[in-house]
Amino acid sequence: MRLLLVEDDPLLGDGIRMGLEQSGFTVDWVRDGVSAGHAITSDDFDLMLLDLGLPRQDGLTLLKKLRKAGKELPVLVVTARDAVEDRVTGLDCGADDYVVKPFDLDELAARVRAITRRRSGRATPLLRHGDIILNPAARSVTRNGDPVPCTTHEFAILEALLTQAGRVLTRERLEDVVYGWAESVESNTIEVHIHHLRKKLGKDLIQTVRGVGYIIPKSGARHGG
Repeated sequence: MRLLLVEDDPLLGDGIRMGLEQSGFTVDWVRDGVSAGHAITSDDFDLMLLDLGLPRQDGLTLLKKLRKAGKELPVLVVTARDAVEDRVTGLDCGADDYVVKPFDLDELAARVRAITRRRSGRATPLLRHGDIILNPAARSVTRNGDPVPCTTHEFAILEALLTQAGRVLTRERLEDVVYGWAESVESNTIEVHIHHLRKKLGKDLIQTVRGVGYIIPKSGARHGG
């Protein structure tokens, strides 16, 4: 899952980025509202973590512009503004959730998962496809009840494809989900990860749509607790 972190405090931003990456997220980080606006326009993210007290353009202004433009990117406000009226304003301006600093990183990761789960229409945390179960919180995959070891990148690809079962994801989109801005990617990297997933989970799970990308068919995919 690819997140955009918008935070101008270098120490706090670095701590949030590292903590969320340890929870399995891909995190791209910008330090002001204008840069965040450019990032949203040029790249695809699954969720934005937004501070309010930003230079160049404050977080509420960015959030209002985002919603006025019809963009449905989930937004989790992360701020030191703890007054009730600030929370009400943030939520009424289109935020999906509101967290006050200081906070626990495990709780922050759980809130990110909860928002994206609700946005995708899931009420329960597990992703299922036939005998395969993926648990985003535990970062685990099982097949017929047996653990299937996956690398961080394999897990991210599988989670993206299961979350959007029935939809073709391009190689470029999968590269963004797995690597973000931080890492350079070899031209065949995604193909290699897909090959390994097929060996572990069955060759028919992930299908290639020639010239477009990869898909896990919606048939057999379901959500369960």
